[in-house]
Amino acid sequence: MKIKTILLGAIAGAALAPVAQAERGSDGQVSIIYWQAPSILNPFLSGGTKESESSSLVIEPLARYDQDGNLVPWLVEEIPTVENGGVSEDLTSIAWKITPGLVWSDGTPFTSADVKFTADYCMHPEGGCAQLTKFEGVTSVETPDEQTVKVTFEKPTPFPYGPFVGAESPIIQAAQFADCLGARAPECTEQNFNPIGTGPFVVDEFKPNDVITMSANPNYRDPDKPAFAKVLFKGGGDATAAGRAVMETGEFDYAWNLQLAPDVIAQMQEGGKGTPVAGFGPLVERIMLNQTDASPDLPEGERSTAKHPHPFLKDPAVYKALSMAIDRPLLVEIGYGQAGKVTCNWVPAPAAVNSDTFTCDTQDIEGAKAMLEEAGYTDTNGDGIRETPDGEPMKLVYQTSTNAVRQDFQALIKEWWREIGVDSELRNINASVFFGGDPGSPDTFQKFYADVEMYANTFNGTDPQSYLGNGLCDKAPRPETQWQGENISRFCNEEFDALHAELTKTAGAEARAEIAKRLNDIMVENGGMIPLVHRGRLSAHANTLGGVILNVWDSELWNAADWYRKEGS
Repeated sequence: MKIKTILLGAIAGAALAPVAQAERGSDGQVSIIYWQAPSILNPFLSGGTKESESSSLVIEPLARYDQDGNLVPWLVEEIPTVENGGVSEDLTSIAWKITPGLVWSDGTPFTSADVKFTADYCMHPEGGCAQLTKFEGVTSVETPDEQTVKVTFEKPTPFPYGPFVGAESPIIQAAQFADCLGARAPECTEQNFNPIGTGPFVVDEFKPNDVITMSANPNYRDPDKPAFAKVLFKGGGDATAAGRAVMETGEFDYAWNLQLAPDVIAQMQEGGKGTPVAGFGPLVERIMLNQTDASPDLPEGERSTAKHPHPFLKDPAVYKALSMAIDRPLLVEIGYGQAGKVTCNWVPAPAAVNSDTFTCDTQDIEGAKAMLEEAGYTDTNGDGIRETPDGEPMKLVYQTSTNAVRQDFQALIKEWWREIGVDSELRNINASVFFGGDPGSPDTFQKFYADVEMYANTFNGTDPQSYLGNGLCDKAPRPETQWQGENISRFCNEEFDALHAELTKTAGAEARAEIAKRLNDIMVENGGMIPLVHRGRLSAHANTLGGVILNVWDSELWNAADWYRKEGS
């Protein structure tokens, strides 16, 4: 391998340090395994982390978050602020200055027109954009010149860094996606599978739910990067096989999201081929509670409206009893060990927004029984299952993705719920399908054709405004949005919507944090979800892979352009 020593200026003011850096393409192939396989390379058409992360190797945002949660420029010269004149004094607009000379991987200029087009694409009234909350309050996106993008908001917006920031809001090429606006977006297979980008790699071949092969972008802005000529991105399988492939057999260089018991991770590490890396961001394993009737007898689309409320999950006595019956410390112990913490909150990080309103670290089976009994949920026929006051048996369809830890959680929670008189039918779905976002599939987490479902979610950066916006009434997935949207429970609360609107115009970190905590509390208090575990991100990289910096605030692959094969390996 050809090596040269350069000085890299660390992001956000860290010290300069000499780093061994390979020349472009000199290190052969890097092999990455995500056991949840990407189904598309367009994060605007999927809310899945696997899609935003895999596509981040190809398409990029104007700015993103570094490993410490700092907002850093990526395709722009600097982060706009009031102080540098990039954000207007009245906080109603932000102007981004694109770095001169940037080109797409096809060699054509990257301009403000591409940025504006991306906004038009996501905000199209006839489309379904999974990241629409990033554009909440945007009234216009203008292009004063080829290097300037001006975003105007309907009211003062103290945190204007939603659009075009982070792996979930990258820029797509206007020329490539010109015929993919609105309802046509999911039909553009070539564009969605092979996006032209500004990132370090270009797509050679994309096989949905299987394998992606990529090559070094010949027009990448740094002539010495990426070090790797090829990327093999393997999807599918399970977390156990992924962990072994890096830490035991050395077949792969990077394995994402090793949702495995701590003793399993320790055993794998003894293989000597790889190293686990972990860090805590805002990732939370939770149970989403369907606010609507999940009956398959309802017409397509009816389950996503308030016309048919769930027969008992909207009752506080029920969702509080379900939560009280869960032994969260045991879930942490068997599922995550040091990589997990008990949480009662939707947003447990950063620490400033972690609410202390609730306690949930002690299981209370008897208290849950008493709460249901008092609310009129009794077992009238002696079969061990309570009935609602209307006589309907309390039976739930409980679904999640296929994963050993999640199936262990399902089995335990089913047993605990059975103890309080609530029955559960367990269902697990292949993760590539469950998180895939295919509008034609009945098995996606967005469709939510079940009573409760369990998964984990997180957000880019340290400000939760856009993420909390996923609880707004109008963000529920439905047929007219091609089932995109992140309000998975179909939660709808007027106080929540009004308070979120207040957050969008509130300045000051402390004031924003207080509103964020109250929004968290409204969601949990009103049964939108049952938080379970604050999860650390746990992945692994080969001992021969250099340059890896785990980032829990953005895509884990955020600095793949800096990865290299260690000398002598």
